Amino acid sequence: MAPAFSSRSRNRRRTRRLAADMGLLVCAAAFVLPLAWVVLSALDPRADLRVKAPDGLTLDNFDAIWTSEITFTPLLNSLILCGGATGLTVVCAALAAYPLSRFRSRLNRPFLLTILFATSLPITAIMVPVYALFVRVDLIDTLQGTILFFTASQLPFAIWLMKNFMDGVPKELEEAAWTDGASPMQSLVRIVLPLMGPGVSVVTVFCFVMMWGNFFVPFMLLLTPDQMPASVSINEFFGNRGMVAYGQLAAFSVVYSTPVILLYVLIARRLGGGFALGGAVKG
Repeated sequence: MAPAFSSRSRNRRRTRRLAADMGLLVCAAAFVLPLAWVVLSALDPRADLRVKAPDGLTLDNFDAIWTSEITFTPLLNSLILCGGATGLTVVCAALAAYPLSRFRSRLNRPFLLTILFATSLPITAIMVPVYALFVRVDLIDTLQGTILFFTASQLPFAIWLMKNFMDGVPKELEEAAWTDGASPMQSLVRIVLPLMGPGVSVVTVFCFVMMWGNFFVPFMLLLTPDQMPASVSINEFFGNRGMVAYGQLAAFSVVYSTPVILLYVLIARRLGGGFALGGAVKG
């Protein structure tokens, strides 16, 4: 009986492994097929919705979008919006997470729960009052106003992430710095943040990617075409009566994705690293 039972058990494990592999292949195909369509259609002079080999290779789609109105100005606006908002978010999240991580208070848990609740609020539910507020305070159709709203929308989750990463840095290192006369701000900037570099990198990438692909917020808060980011200007490739310039849309998507890919490549090493504590707490 034991060999038969062992054989049935191996067969069940093999079946489960095969089912898991098939599920992973389906998930991989769901991600790979759109990417394959973008790359192939960008080089196809007669691109359509099908994923197929190009009918000859051409760079005409890239030439058509390589203008200031279509590509350069929207990308510059996106870099200003997302770069400025990401930097402001990371700074504010670090300053907010530091007291939550280092100082114990009865208000810490309610505050963190409030932050967690804020991350679940759908952005569409608050855009109408935000729009009315921006009109009243004269921030509508301004890049700085949109940067402030981007920062406020990403800040709750950024604080939550930053606080969890900051908890992994031993407090003994800061206490030694305090003994030498360092202030809490100096210990944060010179000790905590350098040691939690991977955590700061994760927060930076997460915030930048979430803002970079956001269509709804700039579409609502910006009115002047010259201030529209690339996430909104991509809508220009969808014409009337269902007409879509698929090749140009794919070429623009390739260019539009490049800054995010470059950002990830630049900080990939820090994302894969751990906290550089070494022997700092020994002795």
